[in-house]
Amino acid sequence: MALLGAAGGCVPATTVPAPVTSDVDRLIDSLPLRERIAQLVMPWIPGTYAPLDEPGFAQAREWVDSLRVGGVIVSVGSPLDIAAKLNALQAASRIPLLVASDLESGTTIRLNGGTYFPPNMGVGAAGRELDAYQIGRITALEGRAVGIHFAFAPAADVNNNPANPIINTRSFGEDPEAVARLVAAAVRGIQEHGMIATVKHFPGHGDTETDSHLALPVIAADWARFDSVELIPFRAAIDAGVHAVMSAHIALPGIDPGQSRPATVAPNILTGLLRDSLGFRGLTVTDALNMGGVVSKYGAGEATVLAFLAGADLLLMPVNAAEAIDAMQAAVASGRIPRERLDASVRRVLEWKKRLGLFAERFVDLDSVMATVGRAEFQGTSREIAERSIVLAADDGTVDSLRAAPRPLTLVSYADGARESIGASFAAELRARGHTVTSVRLHAESGPTAFDSARAALARSPFAVFAVAVRPVDRKGSIAIPPLMNALIDSSATLRPTTLVSFGSPYIVTETPRVRSYLLGWAANPASERAAAHALSGAPITGKLPISIPPVYRVGEGFERAATGRWREPR
Repeated sequence: MALLGAAGGCVPATTVPAPVTSDVDRLIDSLPLRERIAQLVMPWIPGTYAPLDEPGFAQAREWVDSLRVGGVIVSVGSPLDIAAKLNALQAASRIPLLVASDLESGTTIRLNGGTYFPPNMGVGAAGRELDAYQIGRITALEGRAVGIHFAFAPAADVNNNPANPIINTRSFGEDPEAVARLVAAAVRGIQEHGMIATVKHFPGHGDTETDSHLALPVIAADWARFDSVELIPFRAAIDAGVHAVMSAHIALPGIDPGQSRPATVAPNILTGLLRDSLGFRGLTVTDALNMGGVVSKYGAGEATVLAFLAGADLLLMPVNAAEAIDAMQAAVASGRIPRERLDASVRRVLEWKKRLGLFAERFVDLDSVMATVGRAEFQGTSREIAERSIVLAADDGTVDSLRAAPRPLTLVSYADGARESIGASFAAELRARGHTVTSVRLHAESGPTAFDSARAALARSPFAVFAVAVRPVDRKGSIAIPPLMNALIDSSATLRPTTLVSFGSPYIVTETPRVRSYLLGWAANPASERAAAHALSGAPITGKLPISIPPVYRVGEGFERAATGRWREPR
């Protein structure tokens, strides 16, 4: 690929590993049993900078040069730090590493400095396949620039349960056909630009009320329901040629009768349904094997073996990589795992390394990172997609008043968790558009005194805008506004023109029944916050709800607004 530079300038020449054959059959024959197994194991590493002698990096290097794992999953860091770290690990590995990352809705979930996009549900609000494709394209180009080959994206879950604590805005919506079209477009965008796409979480995680990071969710739906709802986006992805499918740690008694086990360890789901019925021929990968939904039931080693026996090729984030390999080796030695089955998965993994060009060039050119990640072209696409994603779900005239002329207003921003920056770009853009903004920030740890200060600020302005970022967070278990914040929003709505803007879950409006003006901005990032500020300042509003919000809002609803006379496009 053009984005993969020569090894020169990336790592010292003396550290470049001796070449291995790219003849996959010969390479498999040359590998001892333990190294074959290790090719299927992918532990997690942080993306932050680390010197070569830092203990965490030493552990990662040991996985690569001693255990000889087949790849790694990289987490959050700067693009240059990630690229340098991956180059160093590639130099330590005899066989090129396959590098994966969770890159849902673009690279910014992992790359500090990547291009911001709305989450999938915001893309669903615009409803354009081209937007999903473009996000996939930019994800692949930015990811490959730093040495990532494998995106655990897009989510193909149909979010048909508003109480779902972990999928939520990660889904394109609740209409299976609409989700299917956008999933297929995202897959094409990723894969046509040099990266493996992964649809998840098979066979569908949208109708759950339990976070599988904590415990085992159960979906009681029968085959007819799964066939007509959850499986539709996965079929579309397979028809689009998706290269990988990720399993879900969810129990499905309606299609896995007599069992209470995660789909990840169910052969009739990962093999019988996915491969035999749906005809999938690519890589099957587990969700993280350290998650409570699977490891608490089986233990670290046995969970790995059961997932492989069920049909998985790649074993992601086991609790202990060495223990996982030990358990797999014992299972092969005892005859539980046939050698032919093991070699079939090893062959799939090595064939993909070859198709990705990693035997020819495994390093990235650090000089190319700044020319690719976050470049102006991508930022322009980001702005356009964010503008199209905005939904005006309700308005009692307050939003139209703000759009008609600049107003004095109090902006109260609330961040769930550690999102302390929520509302900064929103406030700055409102001011740039002429509004006089008094800004108050609250967060999950704010006490009564902070809320009293917010109440006082609200009393001094004729208009109130609440920017709320409540989003799905691993292991939190719920998505909700705390009672103090609910009370503040509802009391404001009875006293003055009040607009609620959600930069996260769209369902929060059910917690504030007195709110009559509701705008959906989808994500607490600069692109989406600016787009929401533009919507409140006269920009066109065209998005439609991709989900229902019982009992009031239905799929496809949303008030359209033409640009006002005072609106000027940003330069």
